[in-house]
Amino acid sequence: MLTVGVDIGGTSVRAGVVDARGSVLDTSRAPTPAGERALEDAIVAAVEEVADRHAVNAVGLAVAGFIASDRRTVRFAPHLAWRQADVADRMSDRLGMPVVLEHDANAAALAEHRFGAARGASTAVLVAIGTGIGAALLLNGEVFRGAHGVAPELGHLRVVPDGRPCPCGKNGCWERYCSGTALSATAVELLAKHPGVSTVLAREAAGDARAVTGRRVAGAARDGDPLAKRAMADLARWLGEGLALVADVYDPEVIVIGGGVSGSAPLFLDDARERYSAVVTGAGHRPLARIRTAQLGDDAGIVGAATLAREMASSMAKNHSRRS
Repeated sequence: MLTVGVDIGGTSVRAGVVDARGSVLDTSRAPTPAGERALEDAIVAAVEEVADRHAVNAVGLAVAGFIASDRRTVRFAPHLAWRQADVADRMSDRLGMPVVLEHDANAAALAEHRFGAARGASTAVLVAIGTGIGAALLLNGEVFRGAHGVAPELGHLRVVPDGRPCPCGKNGCWERYCSGTALSATAVELLAKHPGVSTVLAREAAGDARAVTGRRVAGAARDGDPLAKRAMADLARWLGEGLALVADVYDPEVIVIGGGVSGSAPLFLDDARERYSAVVTGAGHRPLARIRTAQLGDDAGIVGAATLAREMASSMAKNHSRRS
């Protein structure tokens, strides 16, 4: 049984045909349009492109937003047009196939549990570090969604009272100190205090502070830039602090670090592990979670969504067989 997973982010719509082993056999990609109808048109086009080349029978959509617990409705997506939208039913009508929705971090966590870094773990947390922080919790291999389908929003745990403002409306959220955006903000703050430490980043910031992106800071850190390395060390410290909070609440067996920033893990993950092991409650007297980087990379959301679609289609087929 082949199914399609679609990863719908703020910048691109990516569809992939996935088999039962979690292998991505074919893909298509398009920019994410701004309007609701245009977005749904783009999804249909992406799915139909790969469906023309493969026999597929269900579709899963991994959405960067709040998904209702029945996985039929998008309640809110900050970077997409949907608001309280019955997306699964609308897309199913247009595609002629069953469609299921899932939060993108949940989909990625499911994929890593079935096929990647969290395989076999009974309790696992995924922390996806990108522009912000997405997170997912698996209990006995099942996604935990909370009472209303929006758990766990770990990126908006407040770690610094009255700290940096966050688009969510609070100040001092974890993702304001541990993300690609945070890496950029930290570097700009350090440049203001120590303008002569990094000639490369200082020159870029002088032209436009927005040029000092998280990706650029990570690249400068790899090249040995001292100020960029300090910014990366700050991210590592806050990652360790946040993971200690996560471990105190959930006591997971495995924590998987994913998202775009995880590609720079050699620059910060060892320091983050050290900080986590030092500040977690009961340090030195309890087993520690294994902290691993994600194995499926950018395909995790596609694979997870397609896996959920496969399970849905299989369940529907069994129910139909019983009624027959």
